Amino acid sequence: MTPFFDESSESAELRQETHTPQAMISFLEGQLDEKNPAYVVINCQGVGYLVHISLNTFEALPDKGMVRLATLQVIREDAHILYGFADDEERELFKHLVSVSGVGPNTARMILSSMTPAEITTAIIHNDIQMLSSIKGIGEKSASRIIVDLKDRLEKEGLLKAEKMVATDNTMQQEALSALVMLGFAKPTAQKAIRAILKKHQGGIESAEFLVKEALKSI
Repeated sequence: MTPFFDESSESAELRQETHTPQAMISFLEGQLDEKNPAYVVINCQGVGYLVHISLNTFEALPDKGMVRLATLQVIREDAHILYGFADDEERELFKHLVSVSGVGPNTARMILSSMTPAEITTAIIHNDIQMLSSIKGIGEKSASRIIVDLKDRLEKEGLLKAEKMVATDNTMQQEALSALVMLGFAKPTAQKAIRAILKKHQGGIESAEFLVKEALKSI
């Protein structure tokens, strides 16, 4: 599906003074009144908000009903424009992209419409200029600039996310272990059962309660 974007507005957008996107409206939740690949209209208690979106967000939204979008407002001399995102990950990547010299909101949206946030992040971290420059409107020079500006930042964020996940996993393990010991199981037996479950599910565990239930099946 080809994104329907006003490409002519991008150069004008970059010529004007463009402020950093602001989270003045952090999210919108309401009835989806209109949906197309470029924007949606969300009815929030009788007020219709026109929100510009990427194809990733378009595909993640239902055709009708209640929706919730993370948002950012871009303030320009001639307009206040609201951009919406399916999740915080896409919004954060949008903010990173528009921080790169020469990349305006329309270009960032085009990038997010051509690849998933995970694919974009991977391409940047692995210096994949060819992948980024395959996106319409992104040449090798722009792709190189994006990589130079964002690679270290995204790698650091990835490490922080990994550390947070490890800390969460450790907390769940300790909670599950304490529960099993309180139920009368020997600590070494409980630890062995928990390790076996973690190995079996490989990170797909969401709670200590799940760990305890699975452990009780195997002890």
